[in-house]
Amino acid sequence: MQEIDYAEMLEIPVSTVNVTKKRSFFKRKETPREELKEQVVDSVNERVGAYVEAENLSDPPAKQPRIKFGKDRESIILFSEIAAVCVIAMAIFLTNIFMPTSVINTFISSLTNSNSQPTTEPTYNELKLSSVVSDFSDADVNISDSGVITFTAEGCVYPVCDGTIASVSLQNDKYVVEIAHTSSFSSVVTGLKDVYLNVGDKARGNLPFAYSDGQNEVSVSLYDGDNLLNCFSLSGEVPVWNS
Repeated sequence: MQEIDYAEMLEIPVSTVNVTKKRSFFKRKETPREELKEQVVDSVNERVGAYVEAENLSDPPAKQPRIKFGKDRESIILFSEIAAVCVIAMAIFLTNIFMPTSVINTFISSLTNSNSQPTTEPTYNELKLSSVVSDFSDADVNISDSGVITFTAEGCVYPVCDGTIASVSLQNDKYVVEIAHTSSFSSVVTGLKDVYLNVGDKARGNLPFAYSDGQNEVSVSLYDGDNLLNCFSLSGEVPVWNS
């Protein structure tokens, strides 16, 4: 029995065995020693083979683990995209250095130049003018033959249209303000008691930028460059361009 267990543990066939015969008190036909050894070996091998076969049938073969390529594939794709971007960036960089007149550089330059081109500004007579006094003001607004708008009244003063405060100066205790509406079109307002805006501030046609105390005449002159404009008239209190 000990020899069989040992063979089962090793899972190898038995090729030899030691047999010890004990003397019997009864006389009987004795089996030769070599034949007895062969019988024992065959018996052990048959039992070991049956045990191994039963063990193989009871335990199914282990499944081979399946390799998941999903995450690895995503990583490979991401790495490939990053590498492609780096290659393109390097190619553009080298092209800018060694081939400044290449097609790609010309295309990029055209986009940059188109974005940097200034928009064409309107001419002065394309701008809509507004009243220099409030709609609720009782001021009597007039226009001279030379095109200068004047009034004498207490209240807020408005620009003739949107623009930027170009200069503020003080003359005879009254402020003089120049407003740039375009690069060439501007207005000059004199006789102001107070000014609400500083140089560089935006002036809006619907918001007051200064105040008149009614003690002095306020005048508004429009210029195209250095030329005083005289091509508009008043519609009520609102200046309009002559057609």
